[in-house]
Amino acid sequence: MFLLELAFDDNPERLRHRPAHRELLADLKKRGLVAMAGPYADESGALLIFDVATEAEFEELVAADPYYRAPGVTIAAKREWNPVVS
Repeated sequence: MFLLELAFDDNPERLRHRPAHRELLADLKKRGLVAMAGPYADESGALLIFDVATEAEFEELVAADPYYRAPGVTIAAKREWNPVVS
């Protein structure tokens, strides 16, 4: 599994890109490639958990979503994660 942490600034342009991003996430969830995803309660960023086996697969999914390059969105961290309890 891999974690993607996003940070948001005050640029309202980000919100214009969010509906397409959420549609893409819903499709990835149906395909079993995203376990969970969502914004922090204070809207300062978001956490996404990708259920993929390789870093290459993770990077491909991140590269395919233009939201991660939208104004107001910064990738704060990308990490491999080994959950102990699910």
